[in-house]
Amino acid sequence: MLAEFQAIEHHLNRIILGKSAQIKLALCCLLAKGHLLLEDLPGMGKTTLAHALADSLSLSYRRVQFTSDLLPGDLLGMSIYDTRSHQFNFQPGPVFSHLLLADEINRASPKTQSALLEAMEEQQVSIDGKTRALPSPFFVIATQNPLDQSGTSALPESQLDRFLMRLSLGFPDRAAEFELLDSDRGQSRLKLVQQQLSIEQLMALQAKVPHIHASEALINYLLDLVAHSRQHPDMLPLSPRAAKALLQAAKAWALMQERDYVTADDVQAIFPSVSEHRLDPKSRAAEPRWSLLLLRETPCTL
Repeated sequence: MLAEFQAIEHHLNRIILGKSAQIKLALCCLLAKGHLLLEDLPGMGKTTLAHALADSLSLSYRRVQFTSDLLPGDLLGMSIYDTRSHQFNFQPGPVFSHLLLADEINRASPKTQSALLEAMEEQQVSIDGKTRALPSPFFVIATQNPLDQSGTSALPESQLDRFLMRLSLGFPDRAAEFELLDSDRGQSRLKLVQQQLSIEQLMALQAKVPHIHASEALINYLLDLVAHSRQHPDMLPLSPRAAKALLQAAKAWALMQERDYVTADDVQAIFPSVSEHRLDPKSRAAEPRWSLLLLRETPCTL
């Protein structure tokens, strides 16, 4: 594994116990300049993972608790009239940070949820007729509770599509949970977090991702998976944006394995996390049914 990210993974494994696979995928998502959706029950470590990622990568971090009364201006910022200068001055909202944690995003109104669409797609926001650029790099990590819990509403497909990956941490195994309880001294495990990578180093690694080679045969295999989704009546079809997301994530995964080319194993490693929320928006992230079906039914000749 890429030495820089191996150090981060090893460090984060001390914070989030027993979730090495999810941590690797989360790092891959950020390396690919994607946004991450974490879906799980409350108390599973979603917020802790987001905060630990920000601190490990020396990113400015803001957390917003999404509630039914949260307004777009609370997220993006607003112009406030200054009685001394007799002018409106723009006060930037929490979205103006490197990493925005949208906590329990599916508890906010659709109007507030949609306020993030431009920011996630174009790394900018338009307020009062002016377009303002967001910091670089810019990531959104959103958490959401299962839709069967009270006070939640489903994210629209257009917003789900903005998330490169959706992950579920799930319950820890018994050994990891025992260690969590045995080592608990009343202090947050976030105090163990240390910076592992600078922003400049992270951006330099991100710049390498587009240059990872994907052969024609590999791209055709990826397109076979996408085409199969469009012929299956029981799932939503994968869009061209989803196809680009799959290739970007596969390249980032290959770079993490210290290779300058993509293999079918790279595509298969990231495929459930990148595609499942697009194939079936209401499915649980821990149950990748349709993506695994596509992988089984699509022959790979590489």
